[in-house]
Amino acid sequence: MSENSEENPDLTPAEPHENERDLSIDAQILSDYKGIIPNHVAIIMDGNGRWAQQRGMMRLKGHHEGAHSVRRIVEACRYLNVGVLTLYAFSTQNWSRPETEVSGLMKLFGIYIRKERNRLLKNGIRLRVIGDREALSKGLRSAIESLEAASKDNTGMLLQVAVSYGGREEILAATRKIAEAVRAGELEPEEINEATFGRHLYTGGEPDPDLVIRTSGEFRISNFLLWQLAYSELYFLDKLWPEFTKNDFYNAVIDFQKRERRFGMTSEQLGK
Repeated sequence: MSENSEENPDLTPAEPHENERDLSIDAQILSDYKGIIPNHVAIIMDGNGRWAQQRGMMRLKGHHEGAHSVRRIVEACRYLNVGVLTLYAFSTQNWSRPETEVSGLMKLFGIYIRKERNRLLKNGIRLRVIGDREALSKGLRSAIESLEAASKDNTGMLLQVAVSYGGREEILAATRKIAEAVRAGELEPEEINEATFGRHLYTGGEPDPDLVIRTSGEFRISNFLLWQLAYSELYFLDKLWPEFTKNDFYNAVIDFQKRERRFGMTSEQLGK
């Protein structure tokens, strides 16, 4: 790689091949998955930087490659009729990374929104970005709001992307909103319950994740959806995000289908 390309990496995802432009339903794949399909899948996309460094590349190249994995997994979720896919793209804590990496990530996110806009709309996918938007640039916020508005009536799948997001920060923000409602006389303290709290979260109105996948071999949730993951099934694999394939996703779903979700009850109670 030349010195110039190191300083100014091309972050534009390659245009898909003509026969890859539309998401399509693969009947054979669907026939192989007759068990329960998780309605909401959340993924901690970890390992982009390490993938690039292992190959002697800039960390931004790893994020670029990770964008292709996003496309693959969005398509896999549509194959299986997953209702909600939430992707952890950029945490509140990630703002402390080197400025060049942060600015490159924000640029890449803007490119993704522009490049994938027609594909998402054509395939009935609704976009929702969760997190602290005030930390984002005006241009990026405008692009996000534009696609959210254009896709608001789509019912095929909800794609939630967590950007400038932190689980603790989300809980604090919800608590402040509830406190303000109480102070304004709009809510009584005794009316506050789990449902009330959930409505004030960034994810308000959506179901909690059934399955959470984390790549890169790490075994932690890293401040992701702390309230919502109370009863989620966790799946970890020792593979970096750019290497994550549709088959890896399908294997995670197969593993999920083998789990017994008891929600505090006994196996005997579930069998009744």
